[in-house]
Amino acid sequence: MSLYAVVDPATGDVVQEYPTATDEQMEQALAAAAKAYREWSRKSTLAERAALTKQVAKLHTERREELANIIQREMGKPLDQALGEVDFSAAIYEYYADNAEKFLADEPIELAEGSEGSALIRRSPVGVLIGIMPWNYPYYQVARFAGPNLTLGNTVILKHAPQCPESAAAIQQIFTDAGYPEGAYVNIYATNEQIATAIADPRVQGVSLTGSERAGAAVAEVAGRNLKKVVLELGGSDPFIVLSTDDLDATVEAAIAGRMENTGQACNAAKRFIVAEGIYDEFVDKFTKKVLETAESLPPLSSVAAAERLGEQVSRAVDNGASLVSEGQRKGAYFPPGVLTNVSPDSPSYKEELFGPVATVYKVASEEEAVEVANDTPFGLGSYLFTTDKEQAKRVADRIEAGMVYVNVVGADSAELPFGGVKRSGFGRELGRFGIDEFVNKKLIRTG
Repeated sequence: MSLYAVVDPATGDVVQEYPTATDEQMEQALAAAAKAYREWSRKSTLAERAALTKQVAKLHTERREELANIIQREMGKPLDQALGEVDFSAAIYEYYADNAEKFLADEPIELAEGSEGSALIRRSPVGVLIGIMPWNYPYYQVARFAGPNLTLGNTVILKHAPQCPESAAAIQQIFTDAGYPEGAYVNIYATNEQIATAIADPRVQGVSLTGSERAGAAVAEVAGRNLKKVVLELGGSDPFIVLSTDDLDATVEAAIAGRMENTGQACNAAKRFIVAEGIYDEFVDKFTKKVLETAESLPPLSSVAAAERLGEQVSRAVDNGASLVSEGQRKGAYFPPGVLTNVSPDSPSYKEELFGPVATVYKVASEEEAVEVANDTPFGLGSYLFTTDKEQAKRVADRIEAGMVYVNVVGADSAELPFGGVKRSGFGRELGRFGIDEFVNKKLIRTG
């Protein structure tokens, strides 16, 4: 079977295969992107580029049902969530089209006393960028990388996940139909080896990857060796801390939403539930019941391989002494939802990210212990904190080692809010005004 193929996770059927790029096609992609940067980006105005980005948003909205059906075939996303992803992607493109002028405006610098003249920072594009995107949010991941950078004036070569070739082609068609010139956005069905060679190419100025720790380390190594800027958004094992609540049922519903979005296959999903001992037993009882209730309606994971990996992790946790309450048996890519308790800090599973509908729950005796458990992970992407104490919320949020903290809310991601992490969850930010400020030349202009 080809490296790039649509395999319906619900049935295991190969829907369509796509040919992997040749080395000649990879070179053509690099040449086209470099040419577009020289001849389009440098000569176009910000207003012209923003208008193209606005058109991309419009086409996402017009084609939302078609786009949603594609990713349902590719990676099993429920249709309502697939439609939501398309809508969110459209909102991201529109956000950058509407706000780029403000974000990229010249920034005056106040000179030291006694200095004459003026100084400012002028933001400008840097050139060709490579984007390496994952399967779990096929449109959204591209939007938050391509939206700001194309509006800024960088050109993009996009390598999508091998299981998302149909959505990759659909995105390419949108950019073409929106009026972008050839080479401004180039979809390429490349191998990892071809991408490594391309990162080293002097025409490429940076690379952004969303994916696994292993992939991030490999890309960062090649980029660092060749002095290329990198943005990495990697894994997460986000804590969901419950210290107090005046509505436990609502908090449990938030916990379910935080864990089960995209069948638990989100980097910033709530994965480790850290609960104060005074409400632990009641929380676990209500939460477990709600988790098991999802069994009949849960769609498949993205692939059989993903289900097998999660199964190995859960089995290892149980073998190391954890308790598992689950509903049903794994069948193909379908994985039964479950709750793990009593996971020992000495178990390898304690440090792992579980990418699917399985949650781990921990009991803590104090605010201090909750923070310690939350931070006792190699990851630092997102986090969730539920408490009725406003001062406690400020204290704990400040101490959590993560790129994002959501207090008393889940599902609050938005185009204006920066996204990214620390520790082994990567570095750099996407979305918001910070998302357009990563691959940019902040040029000082000092006038005497």
